[in-house]
Amino acid sequence: MAGSIKGLELNWKQRTEKTYKDAMKTIDDLHSQGKEINFNSVSKASNISKSYLYKEPKVRKMIEEIRKTEVSNKMNQRAKYDKTSKSKDVIIDAKDRKIAKLEDENHKLFHEIEYLRGLLYQKI
Repeated sequence: MAGSIKGLELNWKQRTEKTYKDAMKTIDDLHSQGKEINFNSVSKASNISKSYLYKEPKVRKMIEEIRKTEVSNKMNQRAKYDKTSKSKDVIIDAKDRKIAKLEDENHKLFHEIEYLRGLLYQKI
């Protein structure tokens, strides 16, 4: 009877190690493919229960760390987008000022031409 328990324990340890390796391999595969990594996606890709992923400390820590880096990368991309949006606003404001200056100059030149035409008409 004691021998059968040892065989069960050995089988249990082997299955646990295989499941752990499968989970880590799936995480690496998803990461290399650039796919989103979370408990649900790892569970679906590896056919491992979510409860195992949450209960196994090393796997849970790995998934949570990758999720944090993904979130920070998304935040950096948003900040970059906001930064380019702000720089576009600055460029647009500069162009608006330039257009206003040119319109003012154009208006002054138009009045100067009218004045000179009047002088020319008086001489004729």
